[in-house]
Parts: sequence; structure tokens; C-alpha cells
Amino acid sequence: MHLAEALIALGGAFLAAGILARAGARIGLPTIPLFMLAGILFGPNTPGIALVDNPADLKLLGAIGLVFLLFYLGLEFHLDDLVSGGRRLVGVGTLYLVLNVGGGFLFGLALGWGIREAMVLAGVVGISSSAIVTKVLVDLGRLGNPETRLILGVIVIEDVFLALYLAGLQPVLGQADGLGAAALDFGKAFGFLIVLASIARWGTRIVGRLISTKDDELLVVIFTGLAILTAGVAEELGVSDAMGAFMIGLILGATKSAPRIRALVHPLRDAFGAIFFFSFGLSIDPGDLVKVAGPVALAVVSTFVLNGIAGVAAARIHGFGRTEASNVVFTILSRGEFALVLAAVAASAGGLDARLAPFIAGYVLVMAVLGPLAATRSKRFERVIPARLFRGRDAGDAVVVTGEADEVREVGDGDPMERVDGVR
Repeated sequence: MHLAEALIALGGAFLAAGILARAGARIGLPTIPLFMLAGILFGPNTPGIALVDNPADLKLLGAIGLVFLLFYLGLEFHLDDLVSGGRRLVGVGTLYLVLNVGGGFLFGLALGWGIREAMVLAGVVGISSSAIVTKVLVDLGRLGNPETRLILGVIVIEDVFLALYLAGLQPVLGQADGLGAAALDFGKAFGFLIVLASIARWGTRIVGRLISTKDDELLVVIFTGLAILTAGVAEELGVSDAMGAFMIGLILGATKSAPRIRALVHPLRDAFGAIFFFSFGLSIDPGDLVKVAGPVALAVVSTFVLNGIAGVAAARIHGFGRTEASNVVFTILSRGEFALVLAAVAASAGGLDARLAPFIAGYVLVMAVLGPLAATRSKRFERVIPARLFRGRDAGDAVVVTGEADEVREVGDGDPMERVDGVR
């Protein structure tokens, strides 16, 4: 692709994603599936204008988008968020993971797509979208609700699991030749993570001095270089660029410069994150979505059922009533950016079932739309939850995840990654 063509394609991608997402935001749709839809509509597999003929042309920019998404997640992550919730919160989060991730794995096996595909589907089906869930809570004005802290606590647990799952999944998807090669690959990946974790635990002062500068321009250049370099080294060692970006974000998040980095990385995360979702849509053929419509429908139904069981159980454990239980169930339904992160990791590994990518795209499109819509109507859907399960129960106090859980920072209209301070 010539320079002029590349610039036109990139500018068109930004505009198409932004305009479509802006139109969807007026009727309450989240931005993530709309960015994907823009990639599908203006990609090589759809009649009409094709901004990009070869999805590989945006591969690097899409990878940078993934790096910034996970880098930001690392910046926001604090172990204190998990510890302060107590054993009860950990138990509820574990229940969610066992039911949803376990259900996703069994679903993958039932499809007959293979063990590796089932492991990817386990994460895709089992992990909620913290971006969409948090935005729903903000938009519906539920931050002061007692069950909201439980919802945010579950999201924290899922974030922890995702980080560990990404680290363990990469060697499995790598298809090493023989047990020895697999052990070597895992050893390199684990060793690299141990080094980064050690720096996060004991080396933040040194890192803080390295990046310390009063000049915002220089700070942006330095943390961008660290994020991309660490992601590249991680990819080279078989850890996945996403995990490397998360870990360096975790390290920088513990430095004194963290608040400034969070503010400065927002426009980079938003812009390149949109290109990541757009580039994923480029690779999807709408005809392939039709072929996996059946599995997608089954997965959606399964998610509603398993998420419902987990949500009701979590509400009962915390002493909530049926209304709060309904809010929990239908707020944590959405799937989004994490599913696409796993899809990107799977695509880089290669050798997986060709139906996996369109399945993930279709599933995310459906759940990213149905999730917020169901959350806005949770009071109406409350009647599907048997009243006898909550007879005599009044709303109780939720587990306190963090003392700052009710503070909101608005980044801008339509921002796909609004957050609650201290919790993703």
C-alpha cells in the first residue's frame, strides 16, 4: 500500500468508526461493537467502499491498540482492590468464573472444535466487559446502589483471572513440538513474568526515577516506548504482547507518575483501541457469521443461564433481595474487549478452527448489544427470578471493594473505557 493510500485508509477507518459509534450512542449502544461493525462494513468482505483491502495493512496499528488497552488495564489494577473485598468476594468471583469459564470450555468441547479452541472459548464466554459494565453503571446512575460494589468486585476478580489466563494460554496455543519444548516455552514465559512481577513488587522506585519528568511530552514518549517494547519482548518470549503490556502498566501504575500517565494515555488508548476493534472487524466475512449463527445463539442462551445462576447465588450470599439480584445478573452480562483480546491471541497462534474468529465476532456483537439493553430493563426482568429464593430478604450491605468505589471520572462522551476509580 502506497503512503497516500495508507493515510486515506487510516483516516477513513477513524472517521467510519467514530461516526458510526456516535450514531449508535444516541440510542444507547456501546461503542465497542460499533467499531467492529465499521470494520465489517468498510472491509474487503462487504460490498461497497472498502477502506482496507488487506486486513494485514492495519495489523501493526491494531496491535498497538491492543497494547494500549491492556497497558491501561494494568495501570488501573491494584491488588488492594481484591484484598479489601475479603474472602466472601473472592468466593463469589470464583463462583462466577467456575460457572461461566467452565461452561464456556464445555461448550467448546460440545461444538467439537478441539481442546485449544475450547480454551479460547472458555475465556471469551466467561469474562465480562469491564468497559461496558462500568459504562452501564455510570449511565444508569447505579453507582450508589449497594449491589454495585459486588458487581465491581466480580469485575476485579475477572481482571485477575484474565491476566493469569493469558499467561497460561499462550504456551498452549503455541503448539510446541513435544513435552520438552512445551516446558521450555512455558519456562521462558513464566520466567519473564516473574521478572516483571518482581519489578512491580520491589523495583517501582527505580522505574519511577527512570520515567520521572515534569514534561508531559517526554513522559508520553517514555511510557509509550516502555509499553510497546515490553509487549514486543513478551511476544518474542511466547507470553503474548497483551500480557507484557498489562505487566508494564501494573509496574508504572505503582509509581508516583501514575495519575499523570493515566490521564495522558487516555487519547492514545481510545484512538488506537478503536483501530484495534476496527481491524478485527476487517477480518470478518458476514457470510461466515451466518455459518456460526447457531453456535452463537446457543452461547448467548448459555451465558444468560449461567450468568443468571451465578448472579442470583452472589446476591443471596450478600443478603440482597430480588431487585438487587436482577441488577447483578443483567449488568454483568456484556462481553466485549477481553473476548477480542483472546481472539487476537488465538489469531497470532494460528492453526485453530477457521470458525473461531467469526464466532467470537458474532458473539461479542450480540452480547455487547444485549447486555446493556438487558441492564436497563433489569427491573422488568426481575420477575423471571423466582421470588421464593429471596423470601424475607432485604437488601444488605455489599462488600466494600475500595473506599473510592463511588467516585467517577468521566473521560468524554462515548468513551468506551470510563472507569470507577480503583476498579475497572
